[in-house]
Amino acid sequence: MDRRCAFCGRARHEVRKLVAGPSVYICDRCIAACKQLLSEDRRVFPLAGPRPPRPSDLADRLDEYVIGQEHAKRILTVAVYNHMKRVAARGFAGEVELTKGNILLMGPPGTGKTHLARTLARILEVPFAIADATPLTQAGYVGEDVESIVSKLLRAAGNDAERAGKGIIYLDEVDKLARRVGHDRDESGEGVQQGLLKILEGKRVQVRLGGDRATGLGSEIVEVDTTNILFIAGGAFEGLARQIAQRKKGSCAGFRAGEDRPPDRTFEGLKEALPEDLHKFGFLPEFVGRFPVIVALDALDEPVLVRILTEPKDALVRQYQRLFALEGAALEFTEEALLEIAHRALSRGTGARGLRSVLEELLLDAMFELPSAGGGTWRVDEEAVKQNHVERVEKGRTAA
Repeated sequence: MDRRCAFCGRARHEVRKLVAGPSVYICDRCIAACKQLLSEDRRVFPLAGPRPPRPSDLADRLDEYVIGQEHAKRILTVAVYNHMKRVAARGFAGEVELTKGNILLMGPPGTGKTHLARTLARILEVPFAIADATPLTQAGYVGEDVESIVSKLLRAAGNDAERAGKGIIYLDEVDKLARRVGHDRDESGEGVQQGLLKILEGKRVQVRLGGDRATGLGSEIVEVDTTNILFIAGGAFEGLARQIAQRKKGSCAGFRAGEDRPPDRTFEGLKEALPEDLHKFGFLPEFVGRFPVIVALDALDEPVLVRILTEPKDALVRQYQRLFALEGAALEFTEEALLEIAHRALSRGTGARGLRSVLEELLLDAMFELPSAGGGTWRVDEEAVKQNHVERVEKGRTAA
């Protein structure tokens, strides 16, 4: 019997040693090569536990659910990968201490800020919580306190403090915390920013579970370390782009009647935002410093909205087609109809978020009649979108 290495194909007489497995053989040369590769990998990434997904792998997974925003994906995946390396490196002696890099997402409504954060948490399989910054108040005011953010993450982690300590918190509408001129008692601005500093930096937070929130009776206190919690903050930052344009042109006083003024509602200049722009916008320098990674998302146009409708794994068109298929019916969309749906959503100024509301209004009558219609084929064309009504074009039952 001619015994050969299953890796390199060398025969028994060509190598010094041939190690037998259950059904294959491997030679000493391939064993040495494998040992060298593993040794190099340990030198490059000498950390405990499995290696976190590489930025390119994270980007590939994001592409399955998030359309467009390629530059934002690149920044996000690198920042998340570095954060995971930092978490894995804790406990290893080193000359350089790795600091946390929280992420700030800026962009028009409906561009995918929350979707990006939620998808990243799902890919990384870590606890995820969304906290709205609007109801947060500083101590002494009626509303939610800063610790309630960590309590949401703790609940998402099944009340496991250690697992929650490696999760992701998305802080939505963070631009509403900017302190406005003339608001001395700014319970929803500067005070909340100061309250958030302690958990953004990485402190141990006392969280109450259960019981009465006001009195603390019947509640259990759990301590959560926020050092390794990644905070992703998002907001539209309306008006910041105008402020950046004014900075670039020198001064607002430089504009005269009839000259080209930066528009009030534009987001194009957000990619050029600097920390000093955020300071002027109303954020504390210490707060801005806790978000070293700033990502500006692109505004969505009609072609991108059409892709969002059809390409992701959880695309809206696929979801509604599945709903119709469960009733034994088929739902078809023409290219012209998809463009018209994207146009209507874009005109509402809510980005991708407006796509579902447009589809719900469009398919309302069809979904009302569907259970008693006995299947068939329902086709959505441009005229149907304009009339906001879809009719069945073929009768009969279609297999689900």
